[in-house]
Amino acid sequence: MADDLKKMYKTVMDDHFPKDLTILFGDQVLTYRKKSWKIPDHKSGEIIEKGLRYGENPGQEAALYELIQGNLILGDCQFIEPENGLVSAISEEEMVQSGKHPGKINLTDVDNALNIMKYLHAGPAVVIVKHNNPCGVAYGPTLLEAYEKADMADRIAAFGGCALFNQPVDKATAERISENYLEVVAAPDYEAGSVEILSKRSNLRIVRVPRMDRLSQFAFKRFVDFKSLIDGGLIVQQSPLNQIRTIEDLKPAVSEYQGKTYTIERKPTEQEYADLLFGWQVEQGVTSNSVIYVKGGVTVGIGTGEQDRVGVAEIGIFKAYTKYADALCFKRHGVPYKDLALQVEKGKADRDRLNEIDANTKTAKGGLIGASMVSDAFFPFRDGVDVAIKEQISAIVQPGGSMRDFEVIEACNEADPQVSMVFTGQRAFKH
Repeated sequence: MADDLKKMYKTVMDDHFPKDLTILFGDQVLTYRKKSWKIPDHKSGEIIEKGLRYGENPGQEAALYELIQGNLILGDCQFIEPENGLVSAISEEEMVQSGKHPGKINLTDVDNALNIMKYLHAGPAVVIVKHNNPCGVAYGPTLLEAYEKADMADRIAAFGGCALFNQPVDKATAERISENYLEVVAAPDYEAGSVEILSKRSNLRIVRVPRMDRLSQFAFKRFVDFKSLIDGGLIVQQSPLNQIRTIEDLKPAVSEYQGKTYTIERKPTEQEYADLLFGWQVEQGVTSNSVIYVKGGVTVGIGTGEQDRVGVAEIGIFKAYTKYADALCFKRHGVPYKDLALQVEKGKADRDRLNEIDANTKTAKGGLIGASMVSDAFFPFRDGVDVAIKEQISAIVQPGGSMRDFEVIEACNEADPQVSMVFTGQRAFKH
């Protein structure tokens, strides 16, 4: 059984989806063409022309289609036009090193990384995605430093992930990337010598993304979002538009309750404003119901897809602590935290090493002191912010609109030191 599964992972499936796909919206027509690539088999060298390797799992046929014709207008919304392809337009030439035919997950990870990156244009930035959720996102003074920060934000989850860069990958960054295991590296281009360094890993997919120089324009464009139901039905919606483009779009928290006005007493600092904006931009690519924490232009803890808001706030805190401890252990001892813990358990390492890391992590509260909390929806109760305030976070961004906004404002004002909070006025769910 295990051997059969290993074989399935290596198999490029035939797919029976049509070459062209036409969708009618009343009398408006959208035409799509299926993508395929001529890629040499990494073992035999035989050129194989196929589309996606398989879908979310081996055994699922899948196809990628690029919009080639049609200009859909519904009401006052004009959707994205043809000849604007990003992931759907990747050619053999842009697959600098194909490694092997990509699967559905490889390309949707690149797509969601682009979905976040389209807002990040304040400097060198890196988005690392795993299973269609960011695990590390960071700005840096250089691309190398941005990558190192994004990688160390969640070094464990980044293993086997997709790393997207908003600037051409240079040799120094390529050297650092090559120390880790990734499935996909994507960037607008690659400087001389960097591909040779990256290609030492023969299965790594090295991708040049077309039109990344115009990526910020995609922040203003809508596409048609389809959701398929198990009965064959469809739900169709407009893609969301993030209305928070600058710090000026964030509004101080205020709430009316039983004739009384509740206002936030402390305004964010300049750094907090920068982190609140950065965090809200990252939040656009996180599966809801989510809470994330950011500090200094780097994600600290990302809690995704939980059913209750206090629960996901706690998960984000737990992840911040575990990732902080692992990063500390790796920097000091060159091994993951779990490996050191196992060595201690077997009597092969001094327990004082582990105790010291645990104590340092506790003192630093997992790096959460002074961090900003980001919530994709309002807090129905104050317990969601209370758990974060105990970790000494200093600022919060959330949509607002809860019946108990006044309680959340009170929690921030009662905190010592006080916590600032701003509203976005829009939700950021992503199912």
